[in-house]
Amino acid sequence: MLLSVVIPVYKGAQSIGSLVSKLHETLQSVSFEVVLVNDGSPDNSEEVCAALALRYPRVSFISLRRNFGEFNAVICGLNHTKGYFAVIIDDDFQNPPSEILKLLQKAQSDNLDVVYSYYEDKKHHYFRNIGSWLVNQMTTYLFGKPKDLYLSSFKLIKKEVVTEICKYTGPYPYIDALIFRVTKNVGRVLVEHHARTEGQSSYTVQKLVALFLSILFGYSLLPVRIILSTGLITLGLSFILLLIQLLGFIDCSATFYAISILGSIQITGLGIIGEYVAKGFLTQNNHPQFVIKSKHINHAE
Repeated sequence: MLLSVVIPVYKGAQSIGSLVSKLHETLQSVSFEVVLVNDGSPDNSEEVCAALALRYPRVSFISLRRNFGEFNAVICGLNHTKGYFAVIIDDDFQNPPSEILKLLQKAQSDNLDVVYSYYEDKKHHYFRNIGSWLVNQMTTYLFGKPKDLYLSSFKLIKKEVVTEICKYTGPYPYIDALIFRVTKNVGRVLVEHHARTEGQSSYTVQKLVALFLSILFGYSLLPVRIILSTGLITLGLSFILLLIQLLGFIDCSATFYAISILGSIQITGLGIIGEYVAKGFLTQNNHPQFVIKSKHINHAE
């Protein structure tokens, strides 16, 4: 099989049927499968996806017991792919299925491990665009990502890289971080991006903050290094402050403010260390990436 299309589904009951139908129409020239993962949707997405799996021999369906998050749903789908390439695409129909062939052609012609999409005109809500920009700036520094590479959720990944990604069993998978752990042989291709026609984006402030924390504390030592550097700097300043006070150049009130600042830094440092300890604790206790409620796996060739 050449291609597996992984679709995390959340509140996608109104759009997923049309998307699956369009995929069959567009990809009929290649051997493909579709893997739908219902991420605990509160609507009737589970029933709609189950019906699609019964209707189409190329569609498999996995339903999770609760909402685990987009990346967890994606890695669940990747664990069930059989194609030489896997494409991840959202359920909102903002990425036309015809653009998958552009990603596939780019990967084959340039022998790339991963191909990301990018857009001339993004049709996302402005808040999501701001969040995406912030994440891209941070990941450029943390992962050595090329500055001109946009980490789109719509991307194609070669099977060898998918296999390595799926070796990660922790509870906080961030697909792009796992990709850059495995390979730097990545490219990009310009694709169309359409406005959402059904439903509303589930991209919220809470999810943006959770993503930032997951990247910082799950895939980076940057916060610890910042606190270490700050601690060393403030330690040096404390000695200087003590010396100046002993010489009688400042009074005790200045010392009080200095102690308050140092105390705040200590509390912040403990909070950061606590984030690392908490994530390590959950990982060591085998906190699940996902829990499968039911699945219908078709065996299309």
